Amino acid sequence: MDDQVIAQLRESGALLEGHFLLSSGRHAAQYVQCAQVLQYPERAEALCRRLAEQIQAASGEARPYDVVVGPAMGAVTFAYELARALGGRGLFAERHPEGGFQLRRGFRIESHERVLVAEDVVTTGGSAREVLAMLQTLGIRTTAVASLVNRSGANAKPFGELSYYRLLDLEVPNWTAEACPLCQEGSTPIKPGSRPQASA
Repeated sequence: MDDQVIAQLRESGALLEGHFLLSSGRHAAQYVQCAQVLQYPERAEALCRRLAEQIQAASGEARPYDVVVGPAMGAVTFAYELARALGGRGLFAERHPEGGFQLRRGFRIESHERVLVAEDVVTTGGSAREVLAMLQTLGIRTTAVASLVNRSGANAKPFGELSYYRLLDLEVPNWTAEACPLCQEGSTPIKPGSRPQASA
């Protein structure tokens, strides 16, 4: 399964090689930009169907979650496709001007609904945790997290005891700017992705 997912990422240009400045300020030689694979509906459908089957097998239910919600903008397509594969509703949460996430556009989640948070790539898990915090304020009691790629390293439980489903665990070494071997070779990092670099 891992080889098949990696092949899909490489073929679509989603798995990038180079010298990258991450949102955390750290440097890495690889970067995963899942928007590149999710732009192809047939690839997005196939990957989300595989993930949905894994979730269904683990839960023993055909429809283990009522709602799939992803943080905008990066997880909008992923959350929708995963919701379609699971037979639930697909929503997205948007950043609040004062921090965290909120539901807008008339979206509602009832307290009895089971909610799966979808984040295409998990590195630190920060965005997903912010969505989980929003769900807690709404009184949602049953939650879990799903991603296409877990890039959080050796941490198999980035969300504690919550169920966490993913297709691929990808070990990507990263360094501080001072310790970066690519910088020491004279290379200049580029900033990929959609989020600004975290302030020091």
